[in-house]
Amino acid sequence: MKLFVGLGNPGAQYAFNRHNVGFMAVDAIAAVHDFPAWRNRFSGLLTEGRLGREKVLLLKPQTYMNESGRAAGEALRFYKLDVSDVVVFQDELDLAPGKVRVKTGGGVAGHNGLKSLSAHLGNDYVRVRIGVGHPGDRERVVGHVLNDFAKTDLEWLEPLLAAIADAAPYLADGANDKFQTQVAHKMQPAEPKKKAKAPDAPGPTPTQD
Repeated sequence: MKLFVGLGNPGAQYAFNRHNVGFMAVDAIAAVHDFPAWRNRFSGLLTEGRLGREKVLLLKPQTYMNESGRAAGEALRFYKLDVSDVVVFQDELDLAPGKVRVKTGGGVAGHNGLKSLSAHLGNDYVRVRIGVGHPGDRERVVGHVLNDFAKTDLEWLEPLLAAIADAAPYLADGANDKFQTQVAHKMQPAEPKKKAKAPDAPGPTPTQD
């Protein structure tokens, strides 16, 4: 069994924030793979289903970002899971918009959701880092992540969430590299179709003398 945790803040006013792309990712997984309705459990919203051969719990903590670890810790202990069974979906400032990277462990880089998770679970969980870009100025970071995605972002955000959902069974199976490769492949721009070459114009008909 795996526990997939999406990071975000509860409430309609935060629903489309860049900081909530973790919630968006697990919502997309639940929708594409026909998980049942979300229910209130473990200080969060929970649903469970199957991805490939693996049973998977999807959790959206409702404790606000900086207490996300409390909800994840409750679920982890109840199901007697190991921290290595936890996969976290997070926004990542240090990746360009639309890029995804997967890693296990590492630093938290000032991310309050990761800080809380590491405090409650330890550090050796899998992170799916979803790029939202950096505003370029450290003073603008909070405003950047707590503001909504721009309308133009939908051009890459919607295909990215679909790609994450489609490749999610690889994560459940522990094939993190395959997940990352498939998402990257689906996000590559389509090759422009080559125009058919026009046939050569017929030459003059030879005549006999």
